[in-house]
Amino acid sequence: MNRALFATLAFSALATPALAAGGHCDADMDAVKSAMTKAKLSAADMKTVNDALASAEAMDKAGKEEDCEKSLAPAMKLVGAEEKHKE
Repeated sequence: MNRALFATLAFSALATPALAAGGHCDADMDAVKSAMTKAKLSAADMKTVNDALASAEAMDKAGKEEDCEKSLAPAMKLVGAEEKHKE
């Protein structure tokens, strides 16, 4: 019983920070998508933003949160989106 409780608590302690950080990329992608509707972008800039979103979504699904956020940075700048999270 004590081992099971300890294992559960240990897992929770290790998983919680990862789960808490898991929403950043999703929030950034939502911010980019929302800002895209208002931004006046050239065809080239729109392609850059769409490519960044596709790349970020793939990285997010692969669990590469930091890479996901980095790939969105140029798109966020192009559409004028701000990060909704601060660490």
